[in-house]
Amino acid sequence: MTDLLAGRLQVMFDNLPGAIEHIRAGRLRALAVTVGKRWPSLPDVPTVGETVQGFETSLWYGMAVPRATPPEIVDQLNAALNAVLADPRLQARFADLGGAPMPTTPAQFGKLVVDDTEKWAKVVKFSGARTE
Repeated sequence: MTDLLAGRLQVMFDNLPGAIEHIRAGRLRALAVTVGKRWPSLPDVPTVGETVQGFETSLWYGMAVPRATPPEIVDQLNAALNAVLADPRLQARFADLGGAPMPTTPAQFGKLVVDDTEKWAKVVKFSGARTE
């Protein structure tokens, strides 16, 4: 971000919460968002999918615990986290930063992890990328 703002870098893919204040202040020009539809906090910024048919990717964060954590503890933590994510003040702050809370069940989150892992494994395989 420092090099982009200083003009030493011409383009960058970044997550919206890290860039939105620079975009709003006019220090950066957003070319597109990578999610499937235009983002409410930047409605005039097109999606990549509007130019590259079918392109869509997003970033998410989650919480995990060790596999051996008792189910009742997992459920208790999940309920507490979802209660926090339901707070209108937190939702407003997320929106202001260009994010959106995603309350889920542990099973839904597990499926999200599996689905994204499979999706990106296909991309890596297709690209021929290798570790060094």
